[in-house]
Amino acid sequence: MTKVSKRLLFCACTALAPMLTATTAHAQSSVTLYGIVDESVRYMTHVNTKGDSSVGLGNGGMSESRWGLRGVEDLGGGWSTFFKLENRIFINSGQSDPTLPFFNEAQIGVQSSSYGKLIFGRMPNVLIEGITIGGYGSNPWIPYDFSFQPEVTMSGGIWTSNQVQYQARTHDLLFSAAYAFGGVAGHTSYGSQFGAAAAYTPHGGPVNFGGAYEESRDSVNGSTAKAWTFGASYTWDQTRFALGYIVNRNDPGFSNFANGPFTAPVLAALKYTDFSRRRMILGGITQQVGAAWHFAANVWRTLQDGKTHAQDGSAWQYQLVADYNLSKRTDVYLEADYALYRGDLIGAQLQGVNSVGLAQKGSQIGMMAGLRHLF
Repeated sequence: MTKVSKRLLFCACTALAPMLTATTAHAQSSVTLYGIVDESVRYMTHVNTKGDSSVGLGNGGMSESRWGLRGVEDLGGGWSTFFKLENRIFINSGQSDPTLPFFNEAQIGVQSSSYGKLIFGRMPNVLIEGITIGGYGSNPWIPYDFSFQPEVTMSGGIWTSNQVQYQARTHDLLFSAAYAFGGVAGHTSYGSQFGAAAAYTPHGGPVNFGGAYEESRDSVNGSTAKAWTFGASYTWDQTRFALGYIVNRNDPGFSNFANGPFTAPVLAALKYTDFSRRRMILGGITQQVGAAWHFAANVWRTLQDGKTHAQDGSAWQYQLVADYNLSKRTDVYLEADYALYRGDLIGAQLQGVNSVGLAQKGSQIGMMAGLRHLF
């Protein structure tokens, strides 16, 4: 081979190297389209001050419908990067949920098989992380949502924006810590949120337990809203028993949290600012029968100490669920619930924090039949 030929070969290899590297990296990357399509026919009593009933298609079923994109790229050495974008939709109308951003979850991060993962963006807060990794949330086979899981509203609405979260697992211990930047000039803590969650979840073990603490700061005056939770579950054969406790405390001036799922006017309309303390005890039994059936019975007891005596309130809520898998991705279900409310709105309604509120006559019965598909 002549010197000229060698030089040309060297130049060609040099030019192709970035393309070959990019091709290799692309081959190690993946992007997945995923989602849930869930719809139900629901009957409810006492939906207005006259005590009338209603029946019709809901915005969704027991899970709010959603679609999303997630991807991962292998960086080698046990390291990878990932992203997730997710939109929530109402199946009965075809529109995106108007109470949430178009991409309700939007995150990017880096993870290691040895050191855990670091995530940036809009994602679930650590309070709901504590409930889910602790294993004591209701109906654990159903993806979490606002509707029909009152413990979610006690968790500040699941999602927080402008958040940095670290998650790790060491043997049987799961840990999560997060900080959300407030972004208020001159007042670094205003609008911020921090918290941590931990859980003991042995692989294949019968007992899970965990808890979390979270503190949010008002975006205008820095007042605090504090929340904590703890609970446990025990699984015997295919029967799961779960019990949990959640507490919310608000300073008198807390009324605005821009990083949360709701604006100040919505918080006021939901009467979230009415209470100084809320407490919830939740419990449930889930029975799996074979590979296809799930049955669940759940109860929630919520007590509210209002900022005035007129804002005191309480609720009992009961729920029965039967779910049958037609396939690995499609299931049908029946749900029935009964709620008894006293006093002020306590933000724990079964129908979802943005749906039908408290029963106008002090009690409410709901029943629905739904069809859900995961892709």
